[in-house]
Amino acid sequence: MNVVIFGKGFGKPRQLNLSGISVWAVAIALTALVSAAGFAGGYWMSSVTGSGISQYEVLGVASELEQQREKIATIRQANEDTLDALAIRIAQMNAHVIRLDALGRRLTGMADLDDGEFDFDSTPAMGGPEEPVAYGSNIAVPDLVDHMQALDYQLNDREAQLRVLESMLMNRNLKGRVHPQGRPVGSGWISSYFGKRTDPFTGKPANHTGIDFAGKFGAEVVAVADGVVTWSGDRYGYGMMVEINHGSGYATRYAHNSENLVAVGDEVRKGQTVARMGDSGRATGPNLHFEVLKGGTRVNPVNFIRESAN
Repeated sequence: MNVVIFGKGFGKPRQLNLSGISVWAVAIALTALVSAAGFAGGYWMSSVTGSGISQYEVLGVASELEQQREKIATIRQANEDTLDALAIRIAQMNAHVIRLDALGRRLTGMADLDDGEFDFDSTPAMGGPEEPVAYGSNIAVPDLVDHMQALDYQLNDREAQLRVLESMLMNRNLKGRVHPQGRPVGSGWISSYFGKRTDPFTGKPANHTGIDFAGKFGAEVVAVADGVVTWSGDRYGYGMMVEINHGSGYATRYAHNSENLVAVGDEVRKGQTVARMGDSGRATGPNLHFEVLKGGTRVNPVNFIRESAN
């Protein structure tokens, strides 16, 4: 077989003389080349478009799955944060309830309410018909947070109101404790009243600035109100005397004592023993000379003694 090759690079045409063996060799070589090219192209197409899905589509699905995982992780974290916030809020509300219970118990004692009228140690009694909840109804977490916030506001409001009530009761109780009331002796009798009388030493008319309680030597002398001791010692005409300032312009004096049991600056409580009855000073025998001063002016103590009996 003769093959003639034409081309600019060859100058003149060239003729190849191919024998039978050469023809078969060229054919086989061409066949192998074409098969290899087809196999390589098919492998590449299979890798790109295998099973009818392109590689780009697979990469897109993988990317979308990764985004979904990130969203799920974000939602899960947000839910955990919300649950933590709810747990903190519940703890705060429980603390409010505990404080309100303690405050309620204290107010119950201060107000002298009957036992059982306000019981802060047991769950309040409740009742009413049972209404079924609609199927599938629930409260979303944001709604639950809103309800809890509203309840927290209510608790704060109740706490503020209870504090005002406590302050009012304490002021009322304090006023009752600092206002002179009651007898300054546990035993004894009134031997001389406030006002004009005959002086026991001169026999002449004189003004008595307090009332006298006759009794046994060494009998207890008690404060008629809370206050601070402003005098404890000997005073002309009074003998051993204790003076207590109660605030609001009130003061009381306890004179002719055999012994003073308090010192200047001491805080005393109503009913506390502050001295022992005696006959020191200008006295004819064991007695207590008791005075009440209001705004620096001595007033009739009998009115304050009678208040305790009402």
